[in-house]
Amino acid sequence: MKRNLLKFISPVLIFCFWGLGLASPAIAAQEDYVSMVYFTGIGCSHCETTAPLVLKQLPREYSNLIVIEYEIYGEEQNALVFDEYVSSYETRYRIPLVVFGQDKYLSDQAPIVNNIRGIIDELDSNEYPLINGGSQDFSDLDPGSLPGYPLIWHQEKVLMKTGPHRANGELLKSLLFNDNLGDILKNTGFEIIEPIEVAIPGGEIDFDNAISINDWIFQWNGEGIAPPEPVSPTPEPVSPTPEPVSPTPEPVPPTPEPIPPTPEPIPPTPEPVLPAKPTLSLLKVLSLAVADAVNPCAFAVLLLMLVSIIAYNPSNRRSILYAGLAFTTAVFAMYFVYGLLFIRFFQVMQAFAAVRPYIFSGLAVTAIVFGALNIRDFVRYKPGGIGTEMPLFMRPRVKKMMSTITSTKGAFVTGLLVTVFLLPCTIGPYIIAAGILSVFEMAETIPTLLLYNLVFIVPLIAIVTGVYLGTGRVHDFYLWKDRNIGKLHLIAGIIILGLGIYMLLESLGIVVLLGIV
Repeated sequence: MKRNLLKFISPVLIFCFWGLGLASPAIAAQEDYVSMVYFTGIGCSHCETTAPLVLKQLPREYSNLIVIEYEIYGEEQNALVFDEYVSSYETRYRIPLVVFGQDKYLSDQAPIVNNIRGIIDELDSNEYPLINGGSQDFSDLDPGSLPGYPLIWHQEKVLMKTGPHRANGELLKSLLFNDNLGDILKNTGFEIIEPIEVAIPGGEIDFDNAISINDWIFQWNGEGIAPPEPVSPTPEPVSPTPEPVSPTPEPVPPTPEPIPPTPEPIPPTPEPVLPAKPTLSLLKVLSLAVADAVNPCAFAVLLLMLVSIIAYNPSNRRSILYAGLAFTTAVFAMYFVYGLLFIRFFQVMQAFAAVRPYIFSGLAVTAIVFGALNIRDFVRYKPGGIGTEMPLFMRPRVKKMMSTITSTKGAFVTGLLVTVFLLPCTIGPYIIAAGILSVFEMAETIPTLLLYNLVFIVPLIAIVTGVYLGTGRVHDFYLWKDRNIGKLHLIAGIIILGLGIYMLLESLGIVVLLGIV
């Protein structure tokens, strides 16, 4: 009896273990994914090289690769997601950008093209890098909960989020990772649609088939599926007609109205998480402010104003103090307004996708040019140098304007007007600083802009205070400026040129920005 029982049980056990052996690799395969987040932009020239590689070639080469793409130029929510990833993973604020995890990312064209295959081969598998800096197995991730409007690429398939409502995450993953789409889509509400060309930088990717399901579009190549079968209504039961006993037939009972089905609860729409902006480049801005503050152009105009005040009332030192501070305050206020206008100009320019990738590189080149011009004035000084000093034809007008100042009120009004003449010789560093700050919200730039202008007027306040306290005469400051004018240009030139070179190398991906900068 026992032998017969063993003969019966043994094949059953062998079959079960064999089945488990087949099932285990399938489960493991579902967990052995290499997942990465890819940021790109339609109109980004560097992205035109990386997009076909990352979105088309690599998903076909690596069967376990998952690419979550965010296009940031055309979709505002995706730009916010990009800001958050830059902050969470401390990457460079530049696209194209590929993030595999903490301390493992590639930025810009050449590093991605040259190194991305090596990283995928090295990883073999990894956890999906979350927006908050954490990670999670992709097999446990709900794709419907991803922030923004991503595209999810796997082999020759793509999932495209088109609306805010969450979909069934397990259904979305089943569509990506399985080929029996007809069985997966049974009894689900989907609609077959015409395939959509998926735009990528420099071109598009075509697909053979497409369906719409909730707020997602799923596209794939290969065999299509049959349209969903329409659900036919359940016929109402017909009561059999009894044999008439008498000429009058029995009444037919009324058919009860069908009970409408209870609608499935709609999951609440998740509120978008507003990401944090990257850290302000305070060291860069303050370096430019120092270079602007040592410009001798502003010194000369202030000294002209003080000469006029002293000539009108030489014995009243208090009038010198009040007039000097009024003039300096007016310069501070007007330069702050100019700064807001410059920042707004760059923000408008960044709205154009074709211009945005070149703004930072353009600012770097501009800084190099202004730095070189200042160093030129040290090597071979010539009054009225272009971009470094007030043009010669403006100087008689400024002198005439300064000579009419006799009061504190007049000094303030003249300070407001004279900033127009100061701009040609001080605009270089200010324009570069405004461009750096333009990537932030206007309200966020105000404290830094105030600090920049405070640094700019520190030498002016020092001169006014020195004349008021009697530690130096106006004539002494004139002589000091003339003797050291070349050195002042050299200091400004070294700061601006060095910063320009650093910014250019950074824009080319040669150096990585330090967290303090």
